[in-house]
Amino acid sequence: PSGLFLTVEGVTVTLGYPTGLNSVKADKLVMRAPTVRDVRAAGATSGGDAEKRELQLFSSLTEVGTSDVEGLKVVDYQRVQEGYFRLVDESEL
Repeated sequence: PSGLFLTVEGVTVTLGYPTGLNSVKADKLVMRAPTVRDVRAAGATSGGDAEKRELQLFSSLTEVGTSDVEGLKVVDYQRVQEGYFRLVDESEL
């Protein structure tokens, strides 16, 4: 798909709107493939809130602060979601 570069190690998402990530202006976001530990940790700290769980998981997988992930434009956040779901879909590998 447009804006995504997928490997077995992770996905690179090209952002339509460059933004500050960890105090650096960036036009790409790299997300590593999740582990069971990542998913469990996000679930344990989210208090049952699915949106918070997803934000924490994406923050961990991209090594970007949660507030920076929240600051993405919706279209870019949707690309990040698409990249994540491609990483966990066995048929994509």
